[in-house]
Amino acid sequence: MKIMLLIVVLLLSSCQQNTQRSKLVASSKNASAAKDVSLAVYDFEELKPFLQTTSDTTYVINFWATWCAPCVKELPYFEKLYHQYSGKNVEVILVSLDFPNKYESHLKPFMAKNDLKARVIALDDPNSNQWIPQIDENWSGAIPATLIYNKDKRHFYEQTFTYDELEMEIKEFLN
Repeated sequence: MKIMLLIVVLLLSSCQQNTQRSKLVASSKNASAAKDVSLAVYDFEELKPFLQTTSDTTYVINFWATWCAPCVKELPYFEKLYHQYSGKNVEVILVSLDFPNKYESHLKPFMAKNDLKARVIALDDPNSNQWIPQIDENWSGAIPATLIYNKDKRHFYEQTFTYDELEMEIKEFLN
């Protein structure tokens, strides 16, 4: 009986070590993938050209952050929109409001883990009281928030979306 108990303890200990080793390997792979992620960092003046157009392109600008649970929940819908509407004069831009000291430890690993293909721009401009009303005068600053516009229409949404809701809004801009 003692031998059987010893074998069980050794097996459990071995499994726990393998699990810890697997987590370490996965963490190392994520860190490595994050180093390969390219991240554009702009201040608001550099972001401004992305907020207006005279072309036929419809832009979907989503303001989000990795620390915002509703943002993270809806992000796959923006990625799906990016894939579904590529080549149809729709450009999706994900503007991260993550803190600059978290780009390497949180944002880039998040981008790598979720294999984001839509353009991601980190907005590094602490003067939010100045730039928030320039995006929309009624924006409280809460995220997620989305700006959809083209040369003829402009609409700002301070809300979360399902994919169907997001697609319905895009279709109104494309008609």
